Amino acid sequence: MTSRPRPARRFRRRVLLLAITAFGIKAMDTLLSSGLSQSKPDAIFVLGGSISREREAANLAAKYPHLPIWVSSGTPADYVRHHVFYPAKIDDQRLHLDYRAVDTVTNFTTLVDDFKRLNIQSIYLVTSDDHMPRAMAIAQIVFGSRGIGVHPISVPSGRPLEPREKVWRDQVRSLIWLCTGWTGDNLRKTKT
Repeated sequence: MTSRPRPARRFRRRVLLLAITAFGIKAMDTLLSSGLSQSKPDAIFVLGGSISREREAANLAAKYPHLPIWVSSGTPADYVRHHVFYPAKIDDQRLHLDYRAVDTVTNFTTLVDDFKRLNIQSIYLVTSDDHMPRAMAIAQIVFGSRGIGVHPISVPSGRPLEPREKVWRDQVRSLIWLCTGWTGDNLRKTKT
């Protein structure tokens, strides 16, 4: 018969685990953020969730006509092609629409190996300003693990920054993905 740890011991273990996790996130953040945005971007990467992000990507694509555009789980394909990128005179061959992601973490994890295989070493990351801290935290872990640099392009949203807890949650999920390949996306019922 095994004895259960006393409540004080369980509490200390949880605090220790939390401290180790926080230290690991900070260490990983420092390690992966060094030099992330040093190289010139090879692509434009847009996180779905707002048509304004895709419009900003179309404007950016017009300035950089050699860069391919990747949109992860954004506006439906017919609409975004005909109402955003076509009017901006963006060649359809440059546009890659991917709908595998179900949340912000999987926006990154579903495409990171495709980017690596295509030798994309740096990207412009387009998302809303309130969402950028969480997106960058995930990017530093997921893209950083493959040596892909990130140049953030924030789209004004008029909303306050997301709660820091969401950033921490997705950093932990990204670290779990890094160690196990599992994103934890099936634990959530709503897209974030």
